[in-house]
Amino acid sequence: MGHDLASGLTSVVSLAACRNARRTGADLPELVECVDAALSKWLPDQFCTAVVSQLNLNTGKLRWINCGHPAPLLIRDHRLVAGAMDRDADPPMGMPAAFASTPRRVHEIALEPGDRVLMFTDGVTEARTMDGGEIGLERFADYVVRAAAAGELAPETLRRLIQAILDAQENRLRDDATILMFEWRHTPRPA
Repeated sequence: MGHDLASGLTSVVSLAACRNARRTGADLPELVECVDAALSKWLPDQFCTAVVSQLNLNTGKLRWINCGHPAPLLIRDHRLVAGAMDRDADPPMGMPAAFASTPRRVHEIALEPGDRVLMFTDGVTEARTMDGGEIGLERFADYVVRAAAAGELAPETLRRLIQAILDAQENRLRDDATILMFEWRHTPRPA
């Protein structure tokens, strides 16, 4: 929330709580509860958005909790699988979670080898193009899908996309623009 010192502190407290919970073996719901509790205790007027996820590298089972972000995108066989990961977002972590009447929802999807998952903030899709229009979800997804179809590696796709967003806005973003993309390749592990 915001772009000041308090938002930086919110990120630090959230990451510390997340890492601590992960190290103690917390499952996704407990991990998010730990972040909620830490923010409520140390920064009660702040909140943090995130997608917290867990990928089983052996099976391709992806589990996630969306705390206030756009739904992740699934790219399979060089095509966007429309709606594959569309789920309503839970409230952000911290203060808003205290007012939620339902527990956090864990979502699951079975990935296939070669699937790419794209997670992003709304600052990416709401970024402006050179002509002043928004990039938008459709244009953003199309860019990534075309790059995958052309055989471009995920890191290069993201590097070029981020540079295009920055160039279009003269290196001055109006909002945070965070992108994470990963590709699952099944590599059987010895028993």
